[in-house]
Amino acid sequence: MNQNQTQEQNIVLQKQVQNLKKSLPKANFIGSTILKYQGFWCSEQQIKNVIAFQTQFHARDSDIFIASIPKTGSTWLKSLLFSIVNRTTKHTQNPLLVNHPQELVYSLETDVYGNAFAYPRPHHLDELPSPRLLSTHLPYASLPESIKVSNCRVLYIARNPLDTLVSLYYFSIGVMNKYFSKDLIKRFISMFYPIPSMDDFFEACCEEKIPFWPFFDHVIGYWKASLEEPNKVLFVKYEDMKEDATYELKKIAQFVGMPFTTQEENEGVIEEIIEMCSIKSMKQLEVNKNGVINELFEKKSYFRKGEVGDWTHHFTPPMIEKMKKLMDEKLQGTGLSFKLSP
Repeated sequence: MNQNQTQEQNIVLQKQVQNLKKSLPKANFIGSTILKYQGFWCSEQQIKNVIAFQTQFHARDSDIFIASIPKTGSTWLKSLLFSIVNRTTKHTQNPLLVNHPQELVYSLETDVYGNAFAYPRPHHLDELPSPRLLSTHLPYASLPESIKVSNCRVLYIARNPLDTLVSLYYFSIGVMNKYFSKDLIKRFISMFYPIPSMDDFFEACCEEKIPFWPFFDHVIGYWKASLEEPNKVLFVKYEDMKEDATYELKKIAQFVGMPFTTQEENEGVIEEIIEMCSIKSMKQLEVNKNGVINELFEKKSYFRKGEVGDWTHHFTPPMIEKMKKLMDEKLQGTGLSFKLSP
């Protein structure tokens, strides 16, 4: 499909989306409108991108996708996956030294079908060499049909909901502070949309009115898919990766069809990848200290603490008890559980 055809599709899509918005449930999330579409919440600005991805994307059997709820460790997984897939490719310089991980594994509904200045655009997807490394925050049920019926592979990373919420809070507040950075604008905006507190985020979490949530529906959807189609969907937990990165990295490499050889293991290739992609190393790289992703998200904001159990510094005992009860209720009978501490 060429660029003109894509533009024509977008005109038709825009009209469809405008009509659809009128019928969708609405809610507020940190001062912006979110819409409930196909059972999950989506920002009003992004729903067109989501539908374009669903209706226009065509998967290849060789594609590898990273799927996740935002702020569950997908940036880390992107750097690891890119390193696994490209470890035998000869570069004059490791691309991770000069590119943010988000620039190497393209987000479909945000980059490809969203940002007018991002590469690749939809009409460039066919030009990318295989395997294409792509990512999405969509629930499994809402993925394009071509992904579900192809032989592509999906890596899903999940993180316990409390640490996910803390990470999302600091990331979102950073975006708001940057967007409303001028004092006069900030004072004006705060009159109508005050900067939310952690308590506000926690309530939104319990009500599951956050973009790409409900949290538990999202993780359970991919969890069940991984049990039904283990050769297609691999479910990994952030906490397990922090606990034993070597084991998880070997599992991921095997899953994507690029297992580490005995020689590579003896030569320390796995350890090199783990060290290169660690949050400590990533934070020190100049390319991740300055600049923005999609003209809005500061590159450095993708690397905060990366700890398991940081939530213990942010929530009161009643809040923790409420979340634990919610987890027990939602995960009962699924066989899925989350570690809340190291």
